[in-house]
Amino acid sequence: MAEITAETVAAHGLSQEEYARVLHALGREPNLVELGIFSVMWSEHCSYKSSRIHLKKLPTEAPWVICGPGENAGVIDIGDGPDGTKLAAIFKMESHNHPSYIEPYQGAATGVGGILRDVFTMGARPVANMNALRFGRPDHPKMKHLVQGVVAGIGGYGNCVGVPTVGGETNFHPAYDGNILVNAMTVGVADQDKIFYSAATGIGNPIVYVGSKTGRDGIHGATMASADFDEKSEEKRPTVQVGDPFTEKLLIEACLELMATDAIVAIQDMGAAGLTSSSVEMATNGKAGIVLDMDKVPCREEGMTPYEMMLSESQERMLMVLKPGKEAMAEAIFKKWELDFAVIGEVTDTGHMVLKFKGETVCNIPLGPLAEDAPLYDRPALSLADYKAWAKVQPLGDVPECTDIGADLLKLMACPDLASRRWIYEQYDSQVGADTLQKSGGDAAVVRLHGTQKALAMSTDCTPRYCYADPYEGGKQAVAETYRNISAVGATPLAITNCLNFANPQRPEIMAQIVEALRGMGDACRALDYPIVSGNVSLYNESKATGGGSAILPTPAIGGVGLMEDHTKMATIAFKNAGDAIWLVGEAGAHLGQSLWLREIHGREDGSPPPVDLAAERSNGETVRSFIASGKANAVHDISDGGLLVALAEMALASNLGCELTISLDAASAFGEDQGRYIVTTHPDERLESAVRIGTVGGTSVAGIEVAQLREANEAFFRDWMEG
Repeated sequence: MAEITAETVAAHGLSQEEYARVLHALGREPNLVELGIFSVMWSEHCSYKSSRIHLKKLPTEAPWVICGPGENAGVIDIGDGPDGTKLAAIFKMESHNHPSYIEPYQGAATGVGGILRDVFTMGARPVANMNALRFGRPDHPKMKHLVQGVVAGIGGYGNCVGVPTVGGETNFHPAYDGNILVNAMTVGVADQDKIFYSAATGIGNPIVYVGSKTGRDGIHGATMASADFDEKSEEKRPTVQVGDPFTEKLLIEACLELMATDAIVAIQDMGAAGLTSSSVEMATNGKAGIVLDMDKVPCREEGMTPYEMMLSESQERMLMVLKPGKEAMAEAIFKKWELDFAVIGEVTDTGHMVLKFKGETVCNIPLGPLAEDAPLYDRPALSLADYKAWAKVQPLGDVPECTDIGADLLKLMACPDLASRRWIYEQYDSQVGADTLQKSGGDAAVVRLHGTQKALAMSTDCTPRYCYADPYEGGKQAVAETYRNISAVGATPLAITNCLNFANPQRPEIMAQIVEALRGMGDACRALDYPIVSGNVSLYNESKATGGGSAILPTPAIGGVGLMEDHTKMATIAFKNAGDAIWLVGEAGAHLGQSLWLREIHGREDGSPPPVDLAAERSNGETVRSFIASGKANAVHDISDGGLLVALAEMALASNLGCELTISLDAASAFGEDQGRYIVTTHPDERLESAVRIGTVGGTSVAGIEVAQLREANEAFFRDWMEG
């Protein structure tokens, strides 16, 4: 076995202090297999060692929460299903940032595959995929290749596996030049009495490996995802896994078929750190031990070592604990679906992970230090005031007059952050399963629940420029934006998942972003009664690569899920009838700090982001939902990026109808991004309490610009970029 040197320790991403903890935990030098296992389990990606202290402060409970953070995905009660069943929604969001920068197609594809497994591992049939994508400057020499690869990877995997991709968001900013973000979310539905967890129990129960064979792809993926990029990032291509969506589809069906029996004690997907993390987490959650015979692991390459088998992140694999005597039945199911099946170990009472290979013990580690007692850091963080001084965001100061509102609107509708995403979403099958009621382009995606009048609404949101200028307000706004989008279609927001993307936590200014964004998220969740049930942390998203940016903008992406009791009452953003009244719920626009108008028209990223009044956010959301439920609302759209006029232009594009406004507009009222606001249209004779009438649907223009001209501007960016 190779000697463990200081260089070997450093290559495994462990500090000398952490290696001293390994020595203390074992009471001896580790061998290479043991060092590799400590390396991945103590990586930021698996242990959350820089964020755990702060994550524990988030609200995670509500009467409708069945299972919060700590399992493969979060679970919420969504009430009665057909035939007296009780249904649950199971969902989570994950990052695949570093792999997608190195190998965009496979990085994005395996991100989708991994999050699908997190959800169906718990007994749910996946019903929808979402994504949240951040790219650098469109004129960066690598960016077009990255966008094309990521979108093709998401579509290629989701389309083949037969789960609709129904929505998401895409932003561009120079801060992502050297480190793009690819966050994937899956929502599934299960019967409440058929939810599966990961705790390995029952001494002597068999541990079973199912799915694809183990290869050498993805070794050290979790470690790679816990480090900065540099000029040699291309050399990390072998750490990116390769996905096979057709095998994943077989794996979903085989697992759900076995779950319909009483054979499974525990089940865990092999995600980051593969066989290592899945076996450690199962044994830890069950307060048990585990012994594995590495000779029995199905391998697709000759001569694989225990080190390679334990650290491989080959895709489409699961680990299960079965009840004794159920092995033959389970094997028959997996063989029918043409998948590998092998009994590779058993549950023990030792509290240790023991690995055998060719008759020898090649690993014997106490489980405590690997998981529950992994390193935990309370890293230094700047105060919010000191952070703002470091960030050097200029005060807003004097804002130029808006001399031509229509021209500014036209320019905004053409900018990369607001341009039509048609080029992206037309590559995704959004209709497979025939339950998608609303997809990309509306405020939230809506998927009906089979055999009921109910539907799930879902949205992914974050405004990173707000989070950079004020991470506390930005964290609040990311949560509030999903609440608003879900309310705007008529659903009640129930819970969120998150994907917390930040740069190097060892820098106090970055740690301040993490601490303050989480504080803002927590305050918003408590005020909106909107708990966090699952999530993922992705740190070290920064690049030293030549020509790349440094740190990404702080990007705490939020995925929200809500419930609609009667999907026939669903609202959309499209204007319905000429003559309908247009109403504003919320205050008139006044806030231009950090607005797209200021950035795109005047080249300034100045000022504080718009503050989020959480009481108003909740009250206005409840008001809008009541308008939709009572049938008063003909169309609804929340006001976000670009302000009031952009929201009206999007409603016009969705319907081919223009609008006439009865209010006078300046830059702030037209393009201010004040929060907690909605546009609602009604029959002309309807009167809305708690809203102000601002105009009438009709004509062929918005702010003097023809809808056809707006459409051409809005469609041009992606079309010209991809064709050029």
